[in-house]
Amino acid sequence: MDVIEFLKIVVFGIVEGFTEWLPISSTGHMILLEEIIPLKVTEDFWNVFKVVIQLGAILAVVVLYFGRLNPFDRGKSGRQKQETILLWFKIAVACLPVVVAVPLDDWMDQHLYNGFVVAAMLIVYGILFIMVENRSRYAEFSVQRVTQIDFRTALYIGLFQLLALVPGTSRSGVTIIGAMMLGCSRAASAEFTFFLGIPVMFGASLLKIVKFFLRAERMFSGVEIFYLISAMLIAFIVSVYSIKFLMGYIKRNNFKLFGYYRIILGMVVVAYFAMAALLA
Repeated sequence: MDVIEFLKIVVFGIVEGFTEWLPISSTGHMILLEEIIPLKVTEDFWNVFKVVIQLGAILAVVVLYFGRLNPFDRGKSGRQKQETILLWFKIAVACLPVVVAVPLDDWMDQHLYNGFVVAAMLIVYGILFIMVENRSRYAEFSVQRVTQIDFRTALYIGLFQLLALVPGTSRSGVTIIGAMMLGCSRAASAEFTFFLGIPVMFGASLLKIVKFFLRAERMFSGVEIFYLISAMLIAFIVSVYSIKFLMGYIKRNNFKLFGYYRIILGMVVVAYFAMAALLA
């Protein structure tokens, strides 16, 4: 095992854990990180790695919110169990648009996974975050709790999630923006985004793994499996703190800071690739 490559894996795991739940695009950061410190792995492995590493992050949601998401918890009243079951049905409804878009997965991989697309989306959605927050400055959100989201709103949030197929958009970012525009509070928007990520990201990881086994001429080596497991574990640990930070942050603040961060990062990325093109 190459120590330098393992240290890169550690960095990828940390970045994934921090950026998956903050509305700043984890996939975008992973693509940019690959440009700066590329892993010495096959293209097939990288295509699986950049998606499957998200399983570590999503397990953090499962662990932190297990009680909230478990409809069979004996400590819940009958009404609370019913609300939890309904919440899962709403999550399923929100997933429907993504299921329809599955055939676009390969095309997205081939044409949109590059630094310039990421930079453009970072800037565009950074501006949108600031605009939405300015519009919502004195707004009274009609939906304060995630269980108050109805089926129609859940479907609309799922439609917003389709925009995240473009790298650099941020799945959490675009669904939070969409939910807030639909009248959901920041906390309700963030929590529904977390919960929606469970089936979406598990499904995306399973799809990548299945495609790998169907296309690959060889299986993963022991070192590659070790890299995957290590990155997922690191992403899980960091995600726990990332989620807690975000939920604490939005109780006292809005999302404008993330919008400014996206714009600045997008401009840095444009400058980086422009300089690289000039020096090439």
